[in-house]
Amino acid sequence: MTQSLTFLGIESSCDDTAAAIVRLTGEVPEILASVVAGQFELHAPYGGVVPEIAARAHAEKLDLCVEEALAVSGLGLADLDGVAVTAGPGLIGGVMSGVMCAKGIAAGTGLPLVGVNHLAGHALTPRLTDGLDYPYLLLLVSGGHCQFLIVGGPEDFTRIGGTIDDAPGEAFDKTAKILGLPQPGGPAVEAEARQGDAKRFHFPRPLLDRPGCDMSFSGLKTALVRARDAAMAEAGGLLRQDRADLCAGFQSAVADVLAEKARRAMRLYMERNPVRPAIAVAGGVAANTAIRTRLQGVAAEFGAEFAAPPLKLCTDNAAMIAFAGMQRFRRGERDGMDLTARPRWPLDDHAPAMLGSGKKGAKA
Repeated sequence: MTQSLTFLGIESSCDDTAAAIVRLTGEVPEILASVVAGQFELHAPYGGVVPEIAARAHAEKLDLCVEEALAVSGLGLADLDGVAVTAGPGLIGGVMSGVMCAKGIAAGTGLPLVGVNHLAGHALTPRLTDGLDYPYLLLLVSGGHCQFLIVGGPEDFTRIGGTIDDAPGEAFDKTAKILGLPQPGGPAVEAEARQGDAKRFHFPRPLLDRPGCDMSFSGLKTALVRARDAAMAEAGGLLRQDRADLCAGFQSAVADVLAEKARRAMRLYMERNPVRPAIAVAGGVAANTAIRTRLQGVAAEFGAEFAAPPLKLCTDNAAMIAFAGMQRFRRGERDGMDLTARPRWPLDDHAPAMLGSGKKGAKA
């Protein structure tokens, strides 16, 4: 297939407003423009994302991001072949803002409209950035999700494990809040951990004593609070080195859990006898260097290729949405003006619902 497609992608599922232009020639993708407008300053005073504030900010910024993406790419709406938009899962107000913007563009131009599962955007990012062959094993790890998926095709996702409570990104954010670090918590905790001793404080490695690939991270927060309180009682306050050591110990525990569960997931994946075995990581927590390094080591143990997206494509972005939308478009799938926003939208409809964040979280 050599047909060239050029799509506008729109993403607004959480607190990043994004638009991108992606061209796909045959199987070779090219990101012509990727614009992301963050909302950090809006949510910083509240210590986390406020859905109502996020929705209003999306409504104000979406058209500006689209205009900037078109300007950077040097294209106009007439040069596009379609519009792809995140239709879920996510914070419903933000998802609705993006869907309504995409509908307006599609209605005004006559361009085809394609709704995209936000998680599918992350899951297909290794195809966008590294051209991995199907099937590959994916660890989707972010602020709202943590699951192992065998990706067999553009809409073929088999979940073989996931978190039964908090996602790692959420745990990192809460850790930062507990220790008085700024948000977003992931980069702040990682920066502190570089200065710390990961062996000073003992943290549990939840569910490693049980078979399977499911994970749990809520108990780590409880252990962190207890260790912090003990350190503060001993020193009369939280010392800088105490905080660094706590961050290092927490990060090491998360990395240990993800690495061991990845080994188990690899064994299940290898039963499919892939011609070119590969494990990829995607989502915001994929930006964590320590976690990437541990997963890369697991890939080496199995002689598998390891793929991780560039840091700018780890977090929410519209390039992955445009790419995923083109995959649906090529399969003959289109959406009408009745496309609805969905707060929950599992990738694997046949797998049982996960407990905790995987079932009830904002982006589950």
